[in-house]
Amino acid sequence: MATVRAAARANNPASGWAGSGQAATAPRIGSVDAVTRFGLVAVVVLLFAISGGMLWLVGYNYDGLTGNPATKIHPSTYLLVLVFAWRACTFGNPVGYMVAVADRRPASTLMAVISIMLLVVVIARQRPGMAGMIDTFVTPALLVMMLGEDDDKTFARMQTVVHAIMTVNALLALFEFATKTLIFPYRLDGVVFMADLRSTALQGHPLSNATVTSIYVLALLSGSKSLSMPLRLGMIGLQFAALVAFGGRSAMVLTIVLGGCYLLIQGLRGLRTGRVNLLGAALGLILAALVPVVIVVAASLGFFDALLERFVSDSGSANARVEMFDLFNHFDLRDLIVGPDIDLIESLRRISGLEQGIENPIIRLILYQGAFFTLLLFVGFALFMHEVARRCHSGIWLTMLGWLILLNTSESLASKTTLMTKFVVIALVLYRPAVIPRRVAQGARR
Repeated sequence: MATVRAAARANNPASGWAGSGQAATAPRIGSVDAVTRFGLVAVVVLLFAISGGMLWLVGYNYDGLTGNPATKIHPSTYLLVLVFAWRACTFGNPVGYMVAVADRRPASTLMAVISIMLLVVVIARQRPGMAGMIDTFVTPALLVMMLGEDDDKTFARMQTVVHAIMTVNALLALFEFATKTLIFPYRLDGVVFMADLRSTALQGHPLSNATVTSIYVLALLSGSKSLSMPLRLGMIGLQFAALVAFGGRSAMVLTIVLGGCYLLIQGLRGLRTGRVNLLGAALGLILAALVPVVIVVAASLGFFDALLERFVSDSGSANARVEMFDLFNHFDLRDLIVGPDIDLIESLRRISGLEQGIENPIIRLILYQGAFFTLLLFVGFALFMHEVARRCHSGIWLTMLGWLILLNTSESLASKTTLMTKFVVIALVLYRPAVIPRRVAQGARR
């Protein structure tokens, strides 16, 4: 009987809190309506295609420090909240729906609760980072909770959207690189950094583009099994060229190292099993012969000049990663636990030459929010990442490793960003396990 009840609860989570009469009439949480499905796909479109540079053109100051506080939250977050409210109402029991999705995704719920709690603390203590708590942590948690309904049509449409937007993003980046014209440049309160001509494409900031593109390339390598091999190779080549245009050194090196190691492991595994695809092997040999020629030609045309200049002159980035540790010498243990004085931190940053940021999320969170709140966020984040990984097939380890490494090369999660939400979408959509038909599964059990 216990097994039967558990199976019934898995098919209809409403039965866990509704009465026996209500359980029979309560709608299944798995039956997603058309409005919710369209809304979730629209959230992904806004998330990947609308940058702060675009929003500035319509008077929405998302990236800046001034302006209406309501504009500091990305439109995709507002839409996601509306879709969540709609789904809760159409479910028939809004409270029951929230309990259902929380039961399916407990770690996501925990991270959302921790983030909202810290949001209240940030507002009460008048510290920076209010919008960051929402866009950076609450939005991905809420999205994972909604995607827990496992609607195949929603995931299929999201997959198409991700591939389409990332392809357009790469083509736009190469166009900007070739013409030296930024279509949607990154702006801070309307000011464009004219000295930085790295491509901004659809993601807004060059480093955000580099991070998302690197994660996407790794996902094309170990995920996206529904795409044919020639198509995946073509998309990987396009995205890799876009990485050069974005000028992200860490993302470029990480993609080459992790991607190369993965291909080597897969090649050795194929040789050990004795099952070698002749067409794939022939294609690999052709590419191995052509890649050096393409690299030499591109280098002779100056394609890698901007990226090489980034390696030679990093604008003080490496020095900033050393200087940030010296900031701890100015605070006692109590200040570091609860969070030092904000004015003092800002002054020390200017003195140390760290005006452009503290390029590590953990260091920045400790300095601005305190070690106690940083530990809470770290626990919630670790459990959240584990929950996301459990919903993907085994190839997710490659992208997850790349994601965790890239996080520590910039402020990333310590500031307002949509990067984690984008990673969640790429992970859950491109690493979705193959769905086994119910009849086949029942036959296997017999």
